[in-house]
Amino acid sequence: MIELEVYAAGLRDIDKILELDRQLEAIPGLRYKVDRNHDLVYLEMDETAITLPDLRAMFRKIGLEPRFIGAVPDEMRSKSRTQPLAT
Repeated sequence: MIELEVYAAGLRDIDKILELDRQLEAIPGLRYKVDRNHDLVYLEMDETAITLPDLRAMFRKIGLEPRFIGAVPDEMRSKSRTQPLAT
């Protein structure tokens, strides 16, 4: 199971919550809870359904700057297309 907490100042605005809800509902297998008193979103999924850059873009699209709390699971990080140089 993958769990992630996101702090986004300004999330208390009901219009932003509704827009975020619309975007997150489109992600299969994602469960989430919004704590509007603390500007937090708790995300939970059984397998990786979205990458961190995509999630960040969703928040920014509605005018929120997400800050990820705690360790970000490696599965959510975007995979680099470059190969490390051999030494």
